[in-house]
Amino acid sequence: MKTATITELKKELGSLPPAELVELCLRLAKFKKDSKELLTYLLFEAHSLDGYITSVKEYISLEFDGLTTSHLYHAKKTLRKILRFTTKHIRFTGSKQAEIELLLFFCEKMRRSGLQIDYSVQLSNLYTQQLRKIEKAIEAQHEDLQFDYRKQLDALSFM
Repeated sequence: MKTATITELKKELGSLPPAELVELCLRLAKFKKDSKELLTYLLFEAHSLDGYITSVKEYISLEFDGLTTSHLYHAKKTLRKILRFTTKHIRFTGSKQAEIELLLFFCEKMRRSGLQIDYSVQLSNLYTQQLRKIEKAIEAQHEDLQFDYRKQLDALSFM
């Protein structure tokens, strides 16, 4: 994912009305380290949530393609890195739908990665924790969406 330059951000900020600019800045104040990435999302990608979710999924797929399954230590480390990235971008969107879709995608990729989740307590706990987060986010959705997401969640559940 490409982060915009300061010049591009400055140009885009110059074209915004003051009220919207204040709102963006207040939201930006909540994030310190990731403020540039958050501002890039808010200015350039927030209008297309589906496109943004797709780009995050592509990055997650690339990271899972590079996952080493021979050494469990390195696999766990990479999974935590991917999960941190996913969580950060879920926070950027502030959308329960994005949270559900990205976490479902993460769990699906984790199940298909070839890692034996059942034999590692840490991997099992990590996976179960994500399933719980998905379940909690699904409860906040409309009934029709709940049904669709629960079907996907049930396919991922192993316990």
